[in-house]
Amino acid sequence: MHTADLTPWQHSHAFHTTNALGERNTRWVVVLTAIMMIIEITTGWLFNSMALLADGWHMGSHVLALGLTAAAYVLSRRYAKDARFAFGTWKIEILGGFASAILLGGVALFMAFESVQRLFSPLPILFDQAIAVATLGLFVNVVSAFLLNGKGHHHGHAHGNHSHGHGDLNLRAAYLHVVADALTSLLAIAALVGGKFLGWNWLDAVMGVVGAGIVSVWAWGLLRDTGRVLLDREMDAGVVGEIREALESDGDARLSDLHVWRVGQDHYACAASVVAHEPKTPSEYKARLAVHEEIAHVTLEVNRCEDNPIPA
Repeated sequence: MHTADLTPWQHSHAFHTTNALGERNTRWVVVLTAIMMIIEITTGWLFNSMALLADGWHMGSHVLALGLTAAAYVLSRRYAKDARFAFGTWKIEILGGFASAILLGGVALFMAFESVQRLFSPLPILFDQAIAVATLGLFVNVVSAFLLNGKGHHHGHAHGNHSHGHGDLNLRAAYLHVVADALTSLLAIAALVGGKFLGWNWLDAVMGVVGAGIVSVWAWGLLRDTGRVLLDREMDAGVVGEIREALESDGDARLSDLHVWRVGQDHYACAASVVAHEPKTPSEYKARLAVHEEIAHVTLEVNRCEDNPIPA
């Protein structure tokens, strides 16, 4: 049986490095949010405030979503070298972001339902206690947003006439959850102040509907971006044109088939079929793509065309 050392032709399929700082800060935010949830539920029970109780359970959904974000980081890192994952474990993080987006949409629906219900069936509000707890909640959410924002949240680079920028969608999901909570707290404070000093008790419900609308937009944006990655809808990305331009640059080669998909935050894989009258070796075609560092994995099929020469 013939054996050979294949090491020079092999490479790792772990195309993505887990965002260690984002993972650590997400764990801290889970703890902070869980503490705030317990405070709101406890004070709501003590002050007989349904508003605080509802917001406390609402924060519980965020604890679950943030926990999913943290768990996705852990699983992605733990199975990074597992050969069962053909192109690495980055999509575990994307799946976590997708699940969080669904939960964020559920939070928006809950906010809208509760707000409309209170608009038609208003409850007595303990303004002083509610304002104090909402202010504390806003502080916790601002701290959480500070921890999560900018920690690998978004970055980009450019090649030629194209630019690429992809953020950490798992971290973005966590960030949107705490920003949604901060927005809820800010709108609640404004509504409670208006209710206490102007007697506009209806403002609390109206602010809730406004907040639900904004959160719905964020949830849809996150669903769209994570769903695009999970479904490998990348053939309209700028890098596709770069690949086609590089492989066909000699005027002889033409691409008969091309597939491009994301395998990391800023890394792509491609599988291409090249047809040429005077075909080069696969290594020569791959060398043309070397300048594009975001192309991390290339599979090429090279075929000779015996028909008439391809016009320039």
